[in-house]
Amino acid sequence: MSRTQGSLVRNAVLVGFIALGLTSTAIAQTASPATGLGASWPNAADVSAASNWHVYVFRLHGIKYVQINDLGGTVHAAIGTANGTTIVLPVGVDAQNVTTTATAASSTAQVVYHDASTTITATPQSSGATTFAVKNATQSCPEADCSGSNVIQNIP
Repeated sequence: MSRTQGSLVRNAVLVGFIALGLTSTAIAQTASPATGLGASWPNAADVSAASNWHVYVFRLHGIKYVQINDLGGTVHAAIGTANGTTIVLPVGVDAQNVTTTATAASSTAQVVYHDASTTITATPQSSGATTFAVKNATQSCPEADCSGSNVIQNIP
């Protein structure tokens, strides 16, 4: 083999390894889910509907996890939901103050998260705690409480 052919083969192998490395990096970046459930500042986008809360969504094995933090990074609550079923996760300072059943909404309730299947409101308590109410789209929504494009204004 001539010197020129050897250089071409070596360069082709080198380019192949570089391309393989870049492909692996790109796949790892697009395939890895957001991480940090339970963390003050998780590796996930803030999708809060309210400016005084941080809300992070994680998805794993068909389950959507929603975590609510205050502006200082304190974890207040987290839920897991799939197919209309919601569970409260034992995470956060207000985990014991999360309801998943339809209850009367307080006039001070604020929507902190809303998507096509889940709405979460926060209601401050006189004790300093916050109560969170979770409503799934599969729960009934009286006509007076809903409007337009499935936006919940008042959670029953």
